Amino acid sequence: MKYTGDANARYVLPAMQNMHDAIVSANLQGQIKVSTAIDTTLCTDNPQSIDLNCALFTSPEVVVQDGQYGYQNLFDALLDALYAALEKAGAPNLNIAVSESGWSSEGGNAATVGNAGTFYRNLINHVKQGTPRRSGRALETYLFAMFDENLKAAGIEQHFGLFLPDRQPKYHLTFG
Repeated sequence: MKYTGDANARYVLPAMQNMHDAIVSANLQGQIKVSTAIDTTLCTDNPQSIDLNCALFTSPEVVVQDGQYGYQNLFDALLDALYAALEKAGAPNLNIAVSESGWSSEGGNAATVGNAGTFYRNLINHVKQGTPRRSGRALETYLFAMFDENLKAAGIEQHFGLFLPDRQPKYHLTFG
């Protein structure tokens, strides 16, 4: 579902609240969570608007200042924008889980094995510390994807895997 300008977007929160209420009434709130997904995909064909170092977690200094919060990477800026929106909507205690985060190793602008490996390594190390708005709180984050998907349409979508289709790793990653 596309949220921006979508007439059905106003039904998402009430539907989620109804589902949560049903889960609570069944005493399953500790076992089942209610969630929704939003797309934060960025246009990599516009490198003059998005600093590569900021996107790869390699910027040595603050790139964006938002009031008291300074951002050295795009990941934190995106998440904190969502946290700020949740606070404005009256839900300051909701946590965000990043269900897919990755970098293509081929097929587009800045899509290289080197950039993808840098992104994944830095993301793994970064999520332990939280964002400027939620400092010290580890972020539940999932990498996209386990394997390259050679059956997808040609382009960047085929090359997000940590592994090639023959199960060979593309990067050396550690999760310690």
